[in-house]
Amino acid sequence: MQRPVRFSFGYYLAMFAAIFLLQSMLFSGYKTKEIAYSQFRSWIAEGRVEDAVITEGKIVGELKEPEEAGKPDGGTVSPPSKQTPWHLSTLWNWITRTEAEIEAARARARAEEERHFTVVALPDPELINLLQRQGVEYRGKVESKWLSNFFLNWIVPFGILFLLWGFLMRKMQQGPNALKVGQSKAKVFEADPENRVHFSDVAGVDEAIEEVSEVVSFLKEPDRYTRLGAKLPKGLLLIGPPGTGKTLLARAIAGEAEVPFFSLSGSDFLEMFVGVGAARVRDLFAAAKEKAPCIIFIDELDAIGKSRGHPAAPVGGYDERENTLNQLLVELDGFDERVAVVLMGATNRPEVLDPALMRPGRFDRQVLVDRPHREGRRAILEVHARSLVLGADVDFADIAAQTPGFVGADLANLCNEAALLASRDDHASVEMRDFQNAIERVIGGLEKKGNFITAEERRIVAYHESGHTLVGHFTAGADPVQKVSIVPRGRAALGYTMQAPLEDRYLRSRDELLGHIRVLLGGRAAEEIVFGEVSTGASDDLVKASTIARDMLTIYGMSERLPNLSLMHQSETSFLGKGSELVPHSAEVEQAISAEQLEILAAQYAAAKETIGKHRDELETLATRLLAREKLESGDLLEILGARSA
Repeated sequence: MQRPVRFSFGYYLAMFAAIFLLQSMLFSGYKTKEIAYSQFRSWIAEGRVEDAVITEGKIVGELKEPEEAGKPDGGTVSPPSKQTPWHLSTLWNWITRTEAEIEAARARARAEEERHFTVVALPDPELINLLQRQGVEYRGKVESKWLSNFFLNWIVPFGILFLLWGFLMRKMQQGPNALKVGQSKAKVFEADPENRVHFSDVAGVDEAIEEVSEVVSFLKEPDRYTRLGAKLPKGLLLIGPPGTGKTLLARAIAGEAEVPFFSLSGSDFLEMFVGVGAARVRDLFAAAKEKAPCIIFIDELDAIGKSRGHPAAPVGGYDERENTLNQLLVELDGFDERVAVVLMGATNRPEVLDPALMRPGRFDRQVLVDRPHREGRRAILEVHARSLVLGADVDFADIAAQTPGFVGADLANLCNEAALLASRDDHASVEMRDFQNAIERVIGGLEKKGNFITAEERRIVAYHESGHTLVGHFTAGADPVQKVSIVPRGRAALGYTMQAPLEDRYLRSRDELLGHIRVLLGGRAAEEIVFGEVSTGASDDLVKASTIARDMLTIYGMSERLPNLSLMHQSETSFLGKGSELVPHSAEVEQAISAEQLEILAAQYAAAKETIGKHRDELETLATRLLAREKLESGDLLEILGARSA
């Protein structure tokens, strides 16, 4: 059976173009030349112009016919008549013309073209008077723009709508998800034995691994728990500071359970289109149920899970983020307990999450992925150093002791920096000195080379850092000094004194805090004793010392005038290091706090000066050695200063 012919929009467009081209070829008018306005006025003055049609932007003129034109036999030819528009009735005569008729027609056309001209209209008040004096017939004409207006106002808009309608209809025939606006953006990691992550790849978070291993066991052996009536936890929330390995732990859970892993960020749900977030939540859970058992992991959950009563939440109107959160809550409630799908979220802002999202039955468990302790840092270093060519002198226990507060991401960066430095210096392997230099680079910043400071400034920096080192060495309870340097690093540091505790500390006594303040003020005290004046080099030390003194009085309740008083506002745990707010208090309390803060700073500054005065010879030796070598390690300090105070 012959298929019926279907005419698409392209056929109509081609037909319209062919008709337009044929019309322009057959029924075109005269071709007129464009002349200069000065030549136009000259022709008028010479009496050569017969008539002129003045339009809005141009003037169309016609020259007078020549009185006679020569013929070969001396006769004359009648002046060519003006070309009239063609009609369809003359099409046959036009096709069947002889060569002589064609040549005669061309001659007439050339003659007519020579007589017609156009000129751009210019502001000329004298033009009308000039035309009248020369007897030129002139008239005005309003150009008709109905065709262009019709095309722009009707054809173009309807053409765009027609094309858009055809595009949408074609996409709708391809399926409901052809436009992919409401489709989930989750990346799916299948249970691939070769590329999956294991718990052995996640170090330093043993407590968190122990907490989540139950979920892994449930996914692998559900009958072991369901026979006793236990239910699979619907949600697992990983909280902790940035860089501690929350995402890596989630992938390890999926790898150990050998199930598909859906990974996406909270911001992937939000778009400029209304309702897209909720549609993507529905699509995500529908896809997860098809691949069950599986794990859904939403990183940065606070992007969509922020509390609906949060001060920053909009009041009234439509909120796409809130609509997405509502759909997520509905999907969690609608989970079939027989479908093994676990929702995992990660955030470092648990204090802003909606209470409805945190209740049991949605996120049943909250797992803290905290900063690793010393042994945890050593284990993390060993994991990240698997791909490195290590020297025999590398001691990860020593490196872990020098990096308190480092998280997994920091330690991974440290290993990479050490490898880069070793490659730069053409070392055969990554040695301990490369790790030492990497620690300095990560903590202090990039080393500045070149003599961009004067010799006098360098001497001031040497005595300043020697003051920190000396006071830290002879102050009981202060952290031991590991290294002192006068090599400028970073954006502002002209030198630094690196202190590190012998073990991880989570509590500090009042005497230890006072000792820390004393060490911070030791640099300025040394400047005043040696040079008789102070410099701006201690600005950062003063900020830190003032902050510690005020925290002692307003947060830790260590004030002697206002004992056991804390003015810190009670708030939820934050892992982003935001400053705490103080509760409102009277001016008298603030005055007492400020006065005692000044007393603490003054007393510790005096104690620092006293320590430096007792060990002036050691200060001179230390500064001289620093100026000569620029860097001193802990062994050098023990040689110069002797055994440190207990």
